[in-house]
This record gives sequence, structure tokens and C-alpha cells, in this order.
Amino acid sequence: MAPERFFLELDPPACALRDWPHVVIVGGGFAGLKACHALAGKPVRVTLIDKRNFNLFQPLLYQVASGLVSEADVASPLRQMVGQAPNIQVLLGEVVDIDPQAREVVFNDHRYGYDHLILASGSGSTYFGREEWRPLAPPMKILEHADEIRRRLLMALEEAEQTLDPERRRFLQTVVVVGAGPAGCELAGSLIELMHRAIRRDFKQLDHDLCRVVLVDPLERVLPTMHPKLSAAAAGYLQQAGVELRLQAKVEAIAPGRVSLRGADGLQPLEAATICWTAGVRASRLGVLLAERTGCPVDRGGRLLVEPDFSVPGHPDIHAVGDLCAYLHTSDGKPLPGMAGPAVQMGGWVAAHILARREGRSLEPFRFTDLGSMAVIGPWYAVADLRGLHVTGLAGWILWALAHLAFIPDSENRITLFTKWMWQIATRQRTALLITGRPDQHLGVDVGLFRAELHAEPDAADMDEDSAPLAA
Repeated sequence: MAPERFFLELDPPACALRDWPHVVIVGGGFAGLKACHALAGKPVRVTLIDKRNFNLFQPLLYQVASGLVSEADVASPLRQMVGQAPNIQVLLGEVVDIDPQAREVVFNDHRYGYDHLILASGSGSTYFGREEWRPLAPPMKILEHADEIRRRLLMALEEAEQTLDPERRRFLQTVVVVGAGPAGCELAGSLIELMHRAIRRDFKQLDHDLCRVVLVDPLERVLPTMHPKLSAAAAGYLQQAGVELRLQAKVEAIAPGRVSLRGADGLQPLEAATICWTAGVRASRLGVLLAERTGCPVDRGGRLLVEPDFSVPGHPDIHAVGDLCAYLHTSDGKPLPGMAGPAVQMGGWVAAHILARREGRSLEPFRFTDLGSMAVIGPWYAVADLRGLHVTGLAGWILWALAHLAFIPDSENRITLFTKWMWQIATRQRTALLITGRPDQHLGVDVGLFRAELHAEPDAADMDEDSAPLAA
């Protein structure tokens, strides 16, 4: 008889898995995936729940938006990555409620029990209370957002190629990127390079000197979390590449094709056919939901203030990791940054902590190993802060490329990305400049499980003459 492979609470298997503790992991991002890898083959049964069936390498979304790589290059199916382990099951769905007292999560109209719960549902974009801006300025958090940004920019260039009005052509060749953090700088640098290259090689009627990418931020420098020296180097490169910096300028309003900025000179309008948003990050709504269920405090960004072992106060069986938690138990009392490195280390430590608890032993307290931060600004140019060692230019780009290739969880994607990067550098050609889909169809994407419906066949008595089948 084939071994039982499924272990949902609705149908417990008649095998050893039934008596093993059940670990439910919500979210297949950096932290959740690392926890799965750490628990694979261990004496626990694991259920990984995610509303997408793939792991997304978010740091490279800007390359999808700018046509450097395709969607499949930065996403890998979860079932292929961890679903092959005999003690791990992957389920598609969105968790809509948590019952800490009953130790159950609710999704797909079912309630599933757990012995340990790891919440790694990540973060989304916030518009600081102005959600009406979202359809006008797409964020860059999921694949569909990157697709929409690429579609809008390429469609604007296609229209500009056929436009006789010079003012409208200038408008169509203008992009505004709100937010000068790593994502905003990377996107701005990549988009200006895309526009210049595409216009020089592929568009016959456009003037590349009219290309305009405006990077907006209310702070006084780009990459504000990095050393001022690196911020200055990044700003200098972006400006030399053609990116216009509007710093210390706050977005006052966004309308179709228009951004209003308030700065030292008062209100300033910007007209642009393409507007992108990388300015705000908020924790997954599961943070607020769990706070309501448990009384756990949250910070201004909706992140759960967790204990030193990442557990929710009063609930040692519930852990929050990655962007969902605000971990303040550091040497300087500052929360860990919402990046891939901390998330991976959190997920691995919590998995080891759960195994240690089951074995009756303690684990060394969590200590974050800071590997630094980096951002790529253009071809062959990046800035990196490696624990006080500041690197810029080609050396920074090499370090950036090696670090990102190392963090990519799928070997096939690692090889594909390296090949495409080398091809793009050698030829300056981008491989994913496709315009697909209808306008705005990539916004407000429904995710999770969709149930197929079966409509009953009509009775013969209900069939009229026109709908009756033809006789043989």
C-alpha cells in the first residue's frame, strides 16, 4: 500500500505523521520558506499556506517592471521547492482568521488546528491613508504590479511614437517614481536606462533627450538608511544617468497624469504619463488581526511587537517573523530591517527553536548577523554598505549580484538570471519588453483558491425546441 501523504485535520493519516506536532506556516516568502527547509525531514508535520502558489524574489521586481527579466525568473513554485518533503504539505489559500484559544487558523471555509503557528505573511504597500492613489500610481509588491508598470511605460512610448504634439510627447516620455529608498532608486535607474536604450534602438520618432524620470521623496537624501557617502554616490550616478531628484518634497495629491508636490517653493505640479509608488510599507493585515485576537501590541506600521523568541506575548505557540514582526531585542534596541537577510535568519531560528522545545532543550538567543545593505543603481553600478565597508561602482555591482544570486532559493532561476544579466550587459537588449493584458487588469488582483463550479444539466422537459440536440 502506498504511504499516506496527506495530513489535513479533516482526514488524519493512519501513520506516524498523525502523532507528530503540527506546525502551520502562513506565508511562503523568505522567512516561511527558510522555516520549511529547516523543518523538512524532521519529526513534525508541516502545512505551508500561501495565497500564491509561488515564492517571489521581491528584490528583483524592479527588473520585471523594466523588462530586464520575466516573471518566471523571479518566482518559483512552492510545491517544487518544499512540497517534495514527505512531512510538508503546501496548500493554496488566504488565512482570514486565527483562533488562538482553539489553536486554529481559518481559510478556504475550513478550520485547521496547529500545535505551533509561524506567521510570515510579509508586508504590502501603504499610501498613508490615500488609497485612492493606488490605481493612479501602482506599487511594486507583487508580480502583477511590476507587469502594470511595464505595460504603462511601454504603452506610453508606443503612443509617443505616433504623437505629433511635442508637449504630449514630452508628457508621455515622463515617469515619476515616489520613494527614494532602495526600491525607488533601483526602479528609477532601471527605467531611465530602459527608455534611453529603447528610444535609441527601437523607436524612430522619439528623442531620447526628452526622456524624464523624476524621483520624489520628502527626505533630504536618497537611500536614507545607508551611509551619507553612499547616498551621495547614488544620487550623483542617478543624476548623471538622467534622473531628476525632487527631494524634501511631499506628495500632496495624485490625479490621472499629474502629481502635486509641496516643497520649499510651495505647491509644484508634475505631469507624467507613468507614475510609480515605492514610498510606504505596511505589515500584512494578519498583524492587526492577531493583535485583536491576542492583545499583542503593534508599532505604527502594524508590525507585532514580539518576544525575544519571536512569540506573541502570552502565546508561546504563535510566532511572527519577517516583515510582520517588530523585533526590538537587539543590542541597540532598534528593530531589525525589513529585508531578505533578517527574514531568512528569523525563519531558520524559529524552526530550530520549535524543534528544540519539542526535544526539551533550549536554544541560544537569536542574534542577527548583519551582512549589510546594497542597491543597484544602473548597469555595472551599485552601492553597498557591508557593516561599515562602503563599496560603489563596479565592485558594488559584483557584490550585489553575488548576494542576490546567493539569496535566490531556486537553482534554475539563479542560472537563468545570471545568463540574462550577462546577455543584457553585453548587448544592452532587454528580453521581456512585452505589452500584455488590458489597462489596469493587474491592479486589485484576486488571489487564493478559486473553486470550480459545475452547473447541472437541464432536464429534458425544460429544453425548448431550439435547444434540443440534433438527431443523428
